[in-house]
Amino acid sequence: MNPGPSRSPRTGVIPVTGLPADYRAFHELYRGIYIHWAELYLRHRHDAEEAVDQAFEELYLAWHEVLSQESPNAYAWAVVRHRTVDTARARGRRPAVIDTAAFETTALHHALDPIGELEHSLAVYDAIHALPERQHDVIVLLHVLGHSTREVASIMGITPAGVRSAARFARHRLQHSLGLDQGPSGDEGGTDR
Repeated sequence: MNPGPSRSPRTGVIPVTGLPADYRAFHELYRGIYIHWAELYLRHRHDAEEAVDQAFEELYLAWHEVLSQESPNAYAWAVVRHRTVDTARARGRRPAVIDTAAFETTALHHALDPIGELEHSLAVYDAIHALPERQHDVIVLLHVLGHSTREVASIMGITPAGVRSAARFARHRLQHSLGLDQGPSGDEGGTDR
């Protein structure tokens, strides 16, 4: 039985050398993306790296199970997402994407009314935070982190059509939450799904 990876005594990070080639390739391809996503929620690069490295350790220990899944990427995304949320809870923090993303918007820096733009940005990010998990992740990956539909599909382990569908339903929910689905007479012009 494989005793599992050993952590570097200096950094605490599991070195990927000597691990299965498919695991190393997966690690190399997704670690940076996962850290960027986790950093939005944890506010600190070190915390994001720690959460993602713990997720990769968990993935390594279950690597044969991961590979046996219909979508290994979906399995891995769920592990990373849960490790990030657990790390935020352990640090007594609520998800921070709303706080940081609102202040990083280009529109805020160039707005004629920065306070009004900030209020609008906070409302948008509050509405994004309230989305169902899949829709939330799709919107954050697409519009906050700037990944393409194809990249989001790969990251989350779903089809490009699944990304487009989640984004469409998320936009409907966001329009409804922000009162943007009202027609000129105040009648609802969209549907909430």
